[in-house]
Amino acid sequence: MRVLIVDDHPIIASGCRALLAGDSDIEIIDAADADSGEQVFLAEKPDVCVLDINLPGVSGFELARRILAHSASARIIMFSMNDDPIFAARAIEAGAKGYVSKSGDPFDLVEAIREVGKGGVFLPPAIARDIAFAKPAFAQSPLAKLTSREIEILRLLSAGKSLTEIAWLVHASYKTIANTSSIMRQKLGVRTSAELVRLAIESRLT
Repeated sequence: MRVLIVDDHPIIASGCRALLAGDSDIEIIDAADADSGEQVFLAEKPDVCVLDINLPGVSGFELARRILAHSASARIIMFSMNDDPIFAARAIEAGAKGYVSKSGDPFDLVEAIREVGKGGVFLPPAIARDIAFAKPAFAQSPLAKLTSREIEILRLLSAGKSLTEIAWLVHASYKTIANTSSIMRQKLGVRTSAELVRLAIESRLT
């Protein structure tokens, strides 16, 4: 089984290699950002993709969208420092077959790769429980009102990107991004981009 790991921290990629070193049937290939991750996916056709959400440039959410546009049957696991169940829920809605927190049990990743590689799905029990029983918290969180694409645009706004830069990064028109930004402000009850950035920081998107 060939596993693509896209993460910009070399120590994470090295740790994943070490964690999976005892599995002779698993071959690791890696990339450090969304653009190279997309290129490696097209060239290598991995069986499973493990995507960090917080990549430089566009996030793992955007990379998942690009990969699924190339291959609707791609098997994707989202990998993140953020164990907020809303991120896991949005990852699943975006087409991921698994979600693993970097702060959880390291062997969750091994189990996720094996399960998703077999065509299954995987969530750590704690995250699955939080999704099942955290509906009141979901309702209170600003991110619960946003789609994964809107979360991506919010993250890029908080990183200081202009609407023109965001349009280029996510392969969309300026008009689409401007309209989406306006819709986000309406959903979140804010009037300015600065307020959107503040919400992003409070929600640990930066």
